[in-house]
Amino acid sequence: MEAAVNNMAAAGPGGRPTALAGAGSAATAAALAATLGLAAACWVVSVWQMTGMNMGTATSLGSFGFFIAVWAAMMAAMMLPGAAPATLRRAQAGGVRAVPLFVGAYLAVWALAGVLVYVVDRPHGTLVAGVVTIAAGIYEFTPLKRYYRRRCQETTSSGLGFGLCCIGSSVGLMAVLVALGVMSIPWMVVIAVIVLAQKLLPPIPAVDVLLALAITGLGVLIVVSPAMVPGLAPPM
Repeated sequence: MEAAVNNMAAAGPGGRPTALAGAGSAATAAALAATLGLAAACWVVSVWQMTGMNMGTATSLGSFGFFIAVWAAMMAAMMLPGAAPATLRRAQAGGVRAVPLFVGAYLAVWALAGVLVYVVDRPHGTLVAGVVTIAAGIYEFTPLKRYYRRRCQETTSSGLGFGLCCIGSSVGLMAVLVALGVMSIPWMVVIAVIVLAQKLLPPIPAVDVLLALAITGLGVLIVVSPAMVPGLAPPM
């Protein structure tokens, strides 16, 4: 009887023991810290691997093994911070043990996207880079982009589904990175910031339109006057 009274006294407003609630909060915080810590470590690895590799539009991807290793680190660095809210929701819904599988499946989707990049991307000229950038800017205007962006902010059922939705949301931005220089650290930072903002912030039509116009305008500038865009040509 005394034990029952003590348990009731330890219960929170909803009847859940505060000790269990505290343990759940601590585990969730640990999952968040691990996710962001992995992202930070991958930023260090990515910068280390990519230093001296950027040749603008003339960048060669190297061997398949090397590229996939670099790409996997890049995707973890760029995409995990924006996936933190989904990781927390997944931990709350399925427990902390569900987090590694969720994150692993999410990153596996992005790794498979790297296989496609390796197949299609070759050193190219500024015209191709400009056309791809224009297409990416136009994609930002489409209902498909808005749909996948919303789904990327809501989906937590599986890492696979979450990854596919986030690819749908970010495919245009990632195409810009590949077209302008897949080994470019400055472009990686710029694209990562935009992707993070679009994952964490609610859509603001005026801002979204300005971003789409800016990307499209950048593509036009690359086509018309590529010398005005730094980093497109190999450094002399």
